[in-house]
Amino acid sequence: MRRFYHIIGLTLIFVMAMSAFAQAQQQKIGYVNTDLILKNVPEYSGIQQQLGVISEEWEMRLEEMQQEIDQLREDFESKEILYTEETKAQRQQEITQKVQARQQFRNQKFGPQGEYFSRQRELLEPIQRMVYEAIIAVAQRQDIDFVFDRAKNSSLLFSRKQWNLNKDVLQEMGITLNQ
Repeated sequence: MRRFYHIIGLTLIFVMAMSAFAQAQQQKIGYVNTDLILKNVPEYSGIQQQLGVISEEWEMRLEEMQQEIDQLREDFESKEILYTEETKAQRQQEITQKVQARQQFRNQKFGPQGEYFSRQRELLEPIQRMVYEAIIAVAQRQDIDFVFDRAKNSSLLFSRKQWNLNKDVLQEMGITLNQ
């Protein structure tokens, strides 16, 4: 009797494995490269330029602040022997405050919760949503079960060109890909 249950168990496992294999054979997988898609969206380059201008302005302000700090340090070091202990402490405190103000400005503009990333998110979110919706539309139209992104650190090491959905996604967005 025990042998009978063992055979039934093995048969059931075999049937389930074959069913899963047959189902896997019917699944379709596609891939896109969102970096390539974004580069072909006209609004994307404009947003990148806007972010570059903003970033450049803030970087220049940070550089000005650093030059001011460097000048204060240089002045302090050249006149340190002339200062009283009280004046030394005041000058050092002034330098420390300037360093902290610069760091605070940097964090406010470029930190994880900074203005740069907030602005980037605000500007790019509509385009990213448009790309995502186009990917979904193409996948549904072509009856594709999985879509991978080959941009940046992709773990998709090989794929046949027939499953490349970049062109279809761009067409879905109304963009013609120039070869």
